Amino acid sequence: MAIDIGIARKDREAIARQLSRLLADTYSLYLKTHSFHWNVTGPMFNTLHLMFETQYIELWTAADLIAERIRALDVVAPGSYSQFGKLTAIKEETGVPEWKAMVEQLVEGHETAARTARETFRAADKADDQPTADLVTQRMEAHEKTAWMLRSLLK
Repeated sequence: MAIDIGIARKDREAIARQLSRLLADTYSLYLKTHSFHWNVTGPMFNTLHLMFETQYIELWTAADLIAERIRALDVVAPGSYSQFGKLTAIKEETGVPEWKAMVEQLVEGHETAARTARETFRAADKADDQPTADLVTQRMEAHEKTAWMLRSLLK
C-alpha cells in the first residue's frame, strides 16, 4: 500500500537522508560512549563509569526512535557498521585514551550530533514534517545538555 502522509516522496527521502546521518552519529557516539564506560580508569572512574552508562543507554534509545522515524517515512534505515561509517561525522577511537581525553572526545561527539540534528531540523521544517522536527529538537536538547555536563568536568 502506498504511503500518503502529506509529505512528498522527494521530501521524505531528503529528510530520511538527514535522519540517516543523525542515526549514524547517534550509533557511533553510543558505541564510543559504551567503550569508554568499559575502559575508563583513574581518579574519575566511578563518576565517569556511571555517567557514561546513563549516556549510552540514552543514545541506544534515541537510535531506535530515529530509525523508526526513517521507517515511518517509508525509507529503509541504515543498519550496518559500513553504512554508519560512511554517514557519520563522529571520529572513531580505536585506542583507550585517558579519562580527560575521553570526556573531550564525547563533548566533540555530542556537539557534532547536535549540528547534524540541527541540519535535519531544517529539512523537516522545510517539508512541514512536525514529527521529525519534534524528534530532532529533542535530540538537539539532549546532545547540547550532555556536552555541557561533560564540558563542566574539564574546568
